[in-house]
Amino acid sequence: MPELPEVKTIQDQLNKVMPFEIKSFKTSNVVNSILHTKLDKIKGKTILTVSRKGKMLDFILNDNRHLLSHLGMTGTWLISKEQILEKHTHLQFKSDQFFLAYVDPRRFGHMYLYNQEKAQLKLGELGVDLLDPNFSEDYFIHSLKKYPERQIKVSLLDQSLFAGTGNYIANEICAHARVRPQRRVKTLTLKELAALYQGVFKVLNPTINSGGTTFAGGYRDTTGDKGSGVNHLVVFYQKTCQLCKSEKVKKIILAQRGTYYCPSCQK
Repeated sequence: MPELPEVKTIQDQLNKVMPFEIKSFKTSNVVNSILHTKLDKIKGKTILTVSRKGKMLDFILNDNRHLLSHLGMTGTWLISKEQILEKHTHLQFKSDQFFLAYVDPRRFGHMYLYNQEKAQLKLGELGVDLLDPNFSEDYFIHSLKKYPERQIKVSLLDQSLFAGTGNYIANEICAHARVRPQRRVKTLTLKELAALYQGVFKVLNPTINSGGTTFAGGYRDTTGDKGSGVNHLVVFYQKTCQLCKSEKVKKIILAQRGTYYCPSCQK
């Protein structure tokens, strides 16, 4: 968390203030736990646009360098016409009109300023983005079948296969496909594999349209607002399954993550 819908919401909002000429910037005294490269010669450069792959934001500069930003668990970028004075503000850029600040209370985010070659290598570690035209049903099924002994949810969380998934998305995909997340990939029928693929979009589309999903103390967009995607969840953090409206949702721990499913709907 944040997952693809939340990161895409932030990306779309950031692009509304692009291009952004960096007139000045400042960092916190603990920024090195997040920023893994120096911000050499970034003053005076312009952020042309913000791209995205999976959960990684890609700030593209006019000198062909890329500031890659992974938000971790609690990171966000805030936009304001006034200087942002929030606690846990670790990096803040100033232009003629706006301030752009990275805020991260738990400091699990990661940031890298790379040249184009290194940036592409870093982004190349990720699988196909869930919203990419190349994220086809064939790609999805082929990727799952690479690891037949894996439990389904474990593979769904694998960013080298599916860029942008996360815990709540993986839970919800399984729920919409009516398969239990702890099943092994090799047990899936072709019909169930197709249902899992369709489940991706049943989860993403309403969540993106709701500005992402916010849990207690979690994600905020660039204005500080919370997303309302939680209203579309069917099993994750639900007491009763929102598909059958009757069965109590069961919680287990799978790959050290809280995992939710409906014993009645999911087989």
